Amino acid sequence: QVQLVESGGGLVQAGDSLRLSCAASGLAFSSYAMAWFRQAPGKDREFVAAIMPGGRKYYVDSVKGRFTISRDNAKNAVYLQMDSLKPEDTAVYYCAADSAGSSRYYKDTVYEHWGQGTQVTVSS
Repeated sequence: QVQLVESGGGLVQAGDSLRLSCAASGLAFSSYAMAWFRQAPGKDREFVAAIMPGGRKYYVDSVKGRFTISRDNAKNAVYLQMDSLKPEDTAVYYCAADSAGSSRYYKDTVYEHWGQGTQVTVSS
């Protein structure tokens, strides 16, 4: 059974940093594309960042230069380092896994497995 468990969310002030973690189990982690999505109240789920099995990374424009996605295949974990946080980053952040490494990495429909989410709240 595949499990993705996020942690590291919290309440911070604008300009602060947070590091989200996602611990994966029950899958061949190193062969999966991993991603972070987020969903703010009243809005659709939004792509944030993805990292391919080979290490290539992708980001939504709004977080480029502020967020960094990384993975540790030895620990079956993926991380999202979030710096210079803004109030508009407030959302529930979800970890997702895709076995196919789709070129449509920005589409939530290509991801087979999801975590339960972790809340990030950024106050102004």
